[in-house]
Amino acid sequence: MRLTNYSDYALRSLIYLAVRPDPSLLANISDIADSYGISKSHLTKIIHQLGQLGYIESVRGKNGGIRLARAPKDINLGVLIKQIEPDFNLVECFAVPTSHKDSEKSAHQADLPVTFIEEEKNKSLGCVISPACQLKSVFFEALTAFVNVLERYTLADILNNEDELATLLFR
Repeated sequence: MRLTNYSDYALRSLIYLAVRPDPSLLANISDIADSYGISKSHLTKIIHQLGQLGYIESVRGKNGGIRLARAPKDINLGVLIKQIEPDFNLVECFAVPTSHKDSEKSAHQADLPVTFIEEEKNKSLGCVISPACQLKSVFFEALTAFVNVLERYTLADILNNEDELATLLFR
């Protein structure tokens, strides 16, 4: 499983905002981009979405900027990743097999952004063994376990070395 840079940068942005030495001061996108050496334009899209999702508060105006809109203990990593990752299609044919009701129930419960395909209609679009392949259910089980682990942690859980992170980010 590999998360997109989008998710990585979203997590890094939240970490940056959480470990700011003076949380009353607002940050800006340029500061975050410079601290991590990442693209400001790409980060702008991410910050915008994090704001729409209620993770970041934007303050407009001359002295405006951004800050966390929630306490780190209230930001669940698994929930965040499910909201911002475009999909979790590990392989081109990835979908819950339509014949496995338990897997479909798991997909609904996990609320994973998985593309469900109707294999009878799309046989020619993917692998020739897709209609009979059992590997998809194994991948789905692994993906569900991955997300379940992320859901056990909050942003606060990964900030136990806050001073060290702040030293690295705010030199």
